[in-house]
Amino acid sequence: MIASAKTFLAWIGLGGNLGEPHSTISKALACLNEDSGNDVEAVSSLYRTAPIGITDQPDFINAVARIRTVVAPQVLLEKLLDIEARLGRVRTEQQFGPRVIDLDLLLYEWVQIDTPHLTLPHPRMHLRRFVLEPLFELEGDLALPGGREISFYLTQARDQAAALDEAAKDTD
Repeated sequence: MIASAKTFLAWIGLGGNLGEPHSTISKALACLNEDSGNDVEAVSSLYRTAPIGITDQPDFINAVARIRTVVAPQVLLEKLLDIEARLGRVRTEQQFGPRVIDLDLLLYEWVQIDTPHLTLPHPRMHLRRFVLEPLFELEGDLALPGGREISFYLTQARDQAAALDEAAKDTD
């Protein structure tokens, strides 16, 4: 639990498709929670989703976590990148490729930022069912920055598949 400092809500997208993604997501959540500036409050179910863009790769396992944090958005992003590196993520120029872990800062309260290193809300979250489904599970029909609810974006992303991961149910 975070001491009496002012805290902020943030939502983190977690995903991966190499190695043991279920385990790696659990490790990433543990790393987030071990940081004295963060408290993981809730985590969605795990969702299995087909890859986008480069389709010749394994399906992804995705989730969303709501955390309470004392750090600024830019600092939180750096912490996420550090966790990715510690868990074996090697960043390349290739977009949509396979990865051990991907941690995306989706929302930080209702802050809107657009810098070369950070854009909030995440610029493509409203297009990604694998983000919207777990976010809806956690928060219901939350109004996102800009005023539209998650359900509006879910109807727009209906051609994508995001299903609860049955393998995760078997290991619980």
